[in-house]
Amino acid sequence: MFTLVRSRVRTAALALSAVAALASGTIATTGAAAAPAPAKQGPTSVAYVEVNNNSMRNVGKYTLANGSGNVFDVAVIFAANINYDTGTKAAYLYFNANVQRVLDNAATEIRPLQQKGIKVVLSVLGNHQGAGFANFPSQQAASAFAKQLSDTVTKYGLDGVDFDDEYAEYGNNGTGQPNGSSFVQLVTALRANMPGKIISLYNIGPAASRLSFGGVDVSSKFDYAWNPYYGTWQVPGIALPKSKLSPAAVEIGRTSQSTSAALARRTVSEGYGVYLTYNLDGADRSSDVSAFTRELYGSDAVYTP
Repeated sequence: MFTLVRSRVRTAALALSAVAALASGTIATTGAAAAPAPAKQGPTSVAYVEVNNNSMRNVGKYTLANGSGNVFDVAVIFAANINYDTGTKAAYLYFNANVQRVLDNAATEIRPLQQKGIKVVLSVLGNHQGAGFANFPSQQAASAFAKQLSDTVTKYGLDGVDFDDEYAEYGNNGTGQPNGSSFVQLVTALRANMPGKIISLYNIGPAASRLSFGGVDVSSKFDYAWNPYYGTWQVPGIALPKSKLSPAAVEIGRTSQSTSAALARRTVSEGYGVYLTYNLDGADRSSDVSAFTRELYGSDAVYTP
């Protein structure tokens, strides 16, 4: 009985001592919350993924060694197509089996990236059939294709659309040549359909040089525009602020690390806000990626399989 009472008295005394010490500030707290990781500072990094060969999940495998987050901010599914129906004489949005697989498996291919804060955009590319963004014959035709695009973004929970006006082969299947109104009408309709989503421009082809018609200039409707020539520096010819432009473009694994670093260094020194990369595959590319992240963000890149 004596032992139990003594123990209780001792416990009470210790508790009172601890309270007094805390009040006087003489006890250092333990287990204090760690300092928050630094927020990522620097240009927006974009990664195109050729989904015929590679998984979109690869984009989420790269983080910055300094703890400030993902290397990549935007992941681009490359690519859906604009095709042409010779029966109805109308363009339509087409997904090959690999693009369709990515969309159908959004829970594993897309959502994990979005949960990390990475935006996922669908690129749309010509397909040698004569249909392109620059030759819609009427506003109704342009608006109909814009609806196919925005419906796809909604259906699969995507973050936007990227326009790449290559391989259309205008004139095939009796289609028209590029005209001045087509792309303006398409972009205007698409922006109206999805005001909060990304619209980006791979700055190539007839559409990229037809951004104004009838007093309407759609340049401001784009969120980003980038140089399409890998390993080079070329400022896109669109009236957007520097923060939305990528004059630098690199192909991961093919553009030399020294060139990637130099282009990244120039991006920062000249105040541009986007850095474009193409063809991220499933290999550990942390050495190639670090070449530009050191210049863009002051940190190496870490690859986590």
